[in-house]
Amino acid sequence: MTETPQQYTQRILSYSEGGDAMQLLESAPRKLSSLLEGKSKDEISRRPAPDKWSPVEIAAHLSDTEIAVSWRVRQILGTSGIAVQAFDQDAWANTFDYAHRDPNASIELFRVLRAANVALLKSVPKKLWDNYGVHQERGNESITHMTRLMAGHDLNHLRQIQAALEPVA
Repeated sequence: MTETPQQYTQRILSYSEGGDAMQLLESAPRKLSSLLEGKSKDEISRRPAPDKWSPVEIAAHLSDTEIAVSWRVRQILGTSGIAVQAFDQDAWANTFDYAHRDPNASIELFRVLRAANVALLKSVPKKLWDNYGVHQERGNESITHMTRLMAGHDLNHLRQIQAALEPVA
């Protein structure tokens, strides 16, 4: 059963509920790195199910998502109410061959982009956090909302990696 955009949003937001979104955003690259550190290529390349991504694919997804978020945040901070384009994560995974991406390169890209995004968010006046974009599928999303959503998105995928790396019974 496929989630609606609203169900997806509620599920993802639930993961970061009660946490400090900025702290969660800052810690995610370190957590990703520590989850994959010392793991064999086989361990991080194994899919937990045929229709689920492997840890290396999730790492690539996180780095590419951060590229999209970087652009969205800057658009919204510059022009409140701007249209925000959705992207097909599965098309990106196939087109950009996530299964064969270098996990260290994905982690590093995620780390650098996230640090830049966190620094940007910390540098802008809080009133700009009310600026919003009109997401093609999910509607109005403020910078505050996007920050919480990204924190939940990270936690969702970090949990998926953790589960995928658990020993197979």
